[in-house]
Amino acid sequence: MSTPSPIAVDRRPGRDLAPAAAEGLAGLLADYHLQTQAEKGEAVAGVTELPDRYRSEITDPRSAFRDDLVLLASCGGTPAGCLVVTSPVGGGAEVKRLWTAPKFRGVGVASRLIGAALAYTDEHGVRTVRLSVWKWRTGAVALYERLGFTVTDPWEARDRLVCMERRTA
Repeated sequence: MSTPSPIAVDRRPGRDLAPAAAEGLAGLLADYHLQTQAEKGEAVAGVTELPDRYRSEITDPRSAFRDDLVLLASCGGTPAGCLVVTSPVGGGAEVKRLWTAPKFRGVGVASRLIGAALAYTDEHGVRTVRLSVWKWRTGAVALYERLGFTVTDPWEARDRLVCMERRTA
């Protein structure tokens, strides 16, 4: 049995993504959005059929996440997962687009990404980190709960969307 490659997490503002990193992020986001559409019962044949707001993240992630922190996980140089943290505003930030490529699931990629995101928010004095997750993504909900997130009143009125937050002391 081979030893898995260590998980490396690179964190930088979207505007500072190198071309190869932006390309890796775009691929992960394409998989994320296509899978999400299918899970919502709104499957599309490809990226060109996604709603504009999602398609723009894929076609130009450096602009879409220009002022946000982008976290990219890789294993052996291969993109393994991603997560975006919005720029802190008024003591709060939002975690978005957590995705682990299917072949890297179960080895701690998501946990490393969330850990890096929480370290960043702690470093920047963020008191409340919020996120939304689809109800059927029970593994993600359980991970967030283990890391101190709790369900809160929704800030988005979308059916089957769970809103969560984590407050620091």
